[in-house]
Amino acid sequence: MEIQAILPGKGRDLRLDLFRGVANWAIYLDHIPDNVVNWITTRNYGFSDAADLFVFISGYTASFVYAKMMLERGFIVGGTRLTKRVWQLYVAHIVLFVIYIVAIGYVAQRFSDPDIINEFNVAGLVDNPIETLRQGLLLKFKPVNLDVLPLYIVLMGLFPPVLWLMLRRPDAVMIASFALYFAARQFDWNLPSYPGGTWYFNPFCWQLLFVFGAWCALGGTTRSRSIINSSYMLWFCIVYMVFALVMTMAGRFPTLGEMFPSWLYDAFNPNDKTNLAPYRFLHFAALVVLVIRFVPKEWEGLEWKIFDPLIKCGQQSLAVFCVGVFLSFVGHFELMMSSGSLLAQIIVSVAGISLMTLVAYYITWSKKQDKPLKPAVAKAAPAGMVAPAAVAASAIEPDASRATASASVAPAAAQSVPSAGSGQT
Repeated sequence: MEIQAILPGKGRDLRLDLFRGVANWAIYLDHIPDNVVNWITTRNYGFSDAADLFVFISGYTASFVYAKMMLERGFIVGGTRLTKRVWQLYVAHIVLFVIYIVAIGYVAQRFSDPDIINEFNVAGLVDNPIETLRQGLLLKFKPVNLDVLPLYIVLMGLFPPVLWLMLRRPDAVMIASFALYFAARQFDWNLPSYPGGTWYFNPFCWQLLFVFGAWCALGGTTRSRSIINSSYMLWFCIVYMVFALVMTMAGRFPTLGEMFPSWLYDAFNPNDKTNLAPYRFLHFAALVVLVIRFVPKEWEGLEWKIFDPLIKCGQQSLAVFCVGVFLSFVGHFELMMSSGSLLAQIIVSVAGISLMTLVAYYITWSKKQDKPLKPAVAKAAPAGMVAPAAVAASAIEPDASRATASASVAPAAAQSVPSAGSGQT
């Protein structure tokens, strides 16, 4: 089949790093309950939140990273490289899973607070540890706040054939993704969890955001540019964003919610996150349109120093995400053990984000140290001057100094005399 996808241009898109950093910071803050600082995150001002952004960017980056490889080197190579990435994600999840449940168990035992075990959904480890751990390896058992990585692993694991098809029929794949999404919502398709229930992030529904990100990366936004730039689309996005803000605030403040008819209020509250409600996806799509329209890839503001911490956290997303999830538990516990005052909430929030940023900068620095140093190129000494090496040698062996000096002067003198038959211009 003919390739119909439009591959992204060369060069790193700092917008992806910036917004992925925003998602990591927001996920950390949102995972700490009773924290006033998480009022700065997007979940309080619209239907979508950082999880939507994380999944969308994951699909976007997976596409432009592996699409070219699949085209140049074939499906097998591209598919195996994707599988390698899935393995890295799985290992990261297992390491985080073990550290997370050990920390929760230790805190519960150390401070004689068994309620923590129930609050973070790890009670099964006490009653049936072997089976619970086995289900954890199968991604069916997930403590609280460890739901995003299993979703990411499943979506990436199934992505190779999807990417192959999207390179050839991107619009058809996007339509098929919508069909699966609506079918899953209609027939209640979801994966089972352990010890009961289903996945918090329904992969049959959330795949829509992942595929949407891939579709945008492979030319979807380019082909839709006339629609994105139209004044009608701009006004629709603005009006819908305002409407989402009002409905979200109505859910946060009962007094405001009572001002709306029950049929309208109940349609948007509570926000259906598990099955990615249509109004939630539409809200995120409107945000994407506004970003594409007003924050171009070449925007000079992306180079501002104030954005460096966010961009660094976005570039080291996996490690920063894992650290942030663990720190959210630590922050939650610290607020429980302390007064939970406004000052304590601010300190916990700032400290956690600072540690995440420090990890991102360290990993960036560490990767640079792993690269071999470029060999230094010695500059030729001007004619009539003794090279520094000769000066150093003279202090040890005078003869070596004279030999080096002669060697350095001779080529320079030879270059000043044209060779026989050479022309001068």
